[in-house]
Amino acid sequence: MKVTNRFSLLTIGLILVMLLVACGSQPQTTAPTSAPAPTSVPAPTSAPAPTSAPTGAVVSATPGLDIDMILLPKFLGIAVFDQAYEGAKEAHAELGNKGDLIFTGPTAENSVAGQIETLTNAATQGVKAVMLSNNAGDQIAAAAQAAQAAGVKVVTWDSPIPSAQGESVFVAQVDFTETGRVMADMALAILGPAGGEFAILSASPDAANQNAWIAAMKQVLTEPKYANLKLVDTVYGNDQSEESYNQALALVDKYPNLKLIMAPTTVGIAAAAKAMTDEGLCDKVKVSGLGLPSEMVSYTLSGCAPQFALWSFKDLGYLTYYLAYGLATGQLQGVEGERFNAGRMGTYTIEKDPTRPNGLRVLMGPFTVYTAENVNE
Repeated sequence: MKVTNRFSLLTIGLILVMLLVACGSQPQTTAPTSAPAPTSVPAPTSAPAPTSAPTGAVVSATPGLDIDMILLPKFLGIAVFDQAYEGAKEAHAELGNKGDLIFTGPTAENSVAGQIETLTNAATQGVKAVMLSNNAGDQIAAAAQAAQAAGVKVVTWDSPIPSAQGESVFVAQVDFTETGRVMADMALAILGPAGGEFAILSASPDAANQNAWIAAMKQVLTEPKYANLKLVDTVYGNDQSEESYNQALALVDKYPNLKLIMAPTTVGIAAAAKAMTDEGLCDKVKVSGLGLPSEMVSYTLSGCAPQFALWSFKDLGYLTYYLAYGLATGQLQGVEGERFNAGRMGTYTIEKDPTRPNGLRVLMGPFTVYTAENVNE
């Protein structure tokens, strides 16, 4: 019994010691003497991965990211493309993009090869988005597909990739079908119900936008209302002033009864109006199409180009930038039905392109038809 009691007392003592040790063994923390040294954190290149937004939700881009973007016109030296760049710069500043906005392009003589080369090299230069006014038709599709595979978003504006291969979304300045009707209506207004012969002076044979507008106009001309308008020829000035000037005069020589030159290109319409003015032909042959008001005002006031139409290229560059930024940063997925905020221009929706079976578009609009009454406004 004594041995048992001593063992019991020893056991109880050991238990008490263990409890005291356990209670007193909580770790103590000391206040830091200084904050951790800050590290330099680069601006992120993408927003958090997007989740499926509820139907009708509008995506507003997270500003301040860091992505390099290229604005690639058909070629440099054209006033409307400079205006598009002004709009893109405005959007670049608003979104606080810490990356570069690069405005580059080929020469007119090297437009197709130059655009393909720029697009091909974009990924190796760290560019995340190329905003392309396509002048190469489907010849550029392979380069666009390769760029997309390398992580570069390709957004077209002004002129799309006809097959839409390699293209995320096209920003359409206006509805292409509507463009054909606007041109037909201006021709009818200028020539009157009696109609007459007219010809088209286009940019280049590979310009997808020009080809779509001309095709739409030809379709409209089949309607009874336009029965007396006779399209006799389509020629190309390759968006060069001198070449377009000479092509306009050649049309007059070739078609003695020609009454109108319709030029759906700002370079072509100004060159044709100058040619008719220089040769004293404005009373015989009128000029119309798509023109820049600042370049057309004198010809419109003189009656040589009574009507022409256009949209805002500055707005087109601005809208294109907002879309491309959203796609390149992962905030937009580029799917049909997606809606996004484009700053001062409001909300736009990505939709199917009715002119291309496999394409998506964002439709800007609208047209403005200019006459002597509003060309100075």
